[in-house]
Amino acid sequence: MRRLGATLIPVAVLTALALTLPASTSAAPGHAGAKPKGHNPFASGWTEKVLDADQNFRGLEAVSRKEAWVTGESLTKGGPARVFRTTDRGETWTDVSPADTGGLSFRDVEVHGKVAHVLAIGPGDASRIYRSTDGGASWTESFRNDDENAFYDCMAFYGSGRRGLAVSDPVDGKLRILSTKDRGRSWEVLPSKGMPASDKEFGFAASGDCLVTSGRAAFIVTGGAKSRVLKSVDRGLTWTAVESGIPAGEAAGGFAGAFSSPQRGIAVGGDFADSKDTADTTAYTRNGRTWSVGGDLTHIGEDVTVLHSWRYAVATGDYDGSTGSSVTSDGGATWQRVSDKGYHAIDCVGKVCWAAGGKGRVGHN
Repeated sequence: MRRLGATLIPVAVLTALALTLPASTSAAPGHAGAKPKGHNPFASGWTEKVLDADQNFRGLEAVSRKEAWVTGESLTKGGPARVFRTTDRGETWTDVSPADTGGLSFRDVEVHGKVAHVLAIGPGDASRIYRSTDGGASWTESFRNDDENAFYDCMAFYGSGRRGLAVSDPVDGKLRILSTKDRGRSWEVLPSKGMPASDKEFGFAASGDCLVTSGRAAFIVTGGAKSRVLKSVDRGLTWTAVESGIPAGEAAGGFAGAFSSPQRGIAVGGDFADSKDTADTTAYTRNGRTWSVGGDLTHIGEDVTVLHSWRYAVATGDYDGSTGSSVTSDGGATWQRVSDKGYHAIDCVGKVCWAAGGKGRVGHN
């Protein structure tokens, strides 16, 4: 089964959850306890607004301290998927959505220079990539999946954005990799020879960060039958896989990753079928090859981003009552909850953080 709601729970159940689960409404800027070490983006000045209450935002790109993009899916069956952009630090947001997006689910957005890419997830031709070179004023469809067995989850670009990858759930027992060499104008499916067997193992489309890059390295954070981190250093042609330490399960595993360098990274996750079980929800690496279980979050981990240097990062989540945000000041070894606010996606530029969540919520400091 595929995950239109980022889990393996049946689609009918997911639809009901999407329409009934409340967004986090706590106004508390922090959480009782010792003062967290390092920077806490929720400590003061955090601003939240609703752009479109019919949208569930899971795609987010923090381009700069002033510019950010968010993407979503309609909570109304068959409703349009939306893309919003701000260039004035969240004072105003502009709807820059492509045309004819009814029923699509925009789960990832990547922006490099003047080129923006939006990934729609889903089975068969529901998986698409749209490309804009003028701030979202116009779009071209650069890829549409024609394999009913493929289901693309996440996308990432290297460096300046000339090369990029997207990952699909297993096809014929292996994760499928899509590649571009021309800034997303065209895409091709890479040979699967260099991909380890991944039957019933997949990336979760929880926040668009199940596939991330750092330098020349690309990483895929997985769950399902296995919970691993796959790494490629040759633009997606060959991959090595190691256990992350985050428990695997039908709707469990690693959901997102963030790297300050190819050697130092963090993965977060949980279990969408039991979101209140927050034990062993993080992992970290100091060499880019082996992973250790990190400190437990007190909420599900849907996304993680590096704040500044490799030591400082923030993780967040908001699913089925498991809501909150936490920071680490030791590269993921330990975590402290800093806010009762939770989101599906978070991204930071320096100390300025942006977040996006359910019912059209966006936030920033």
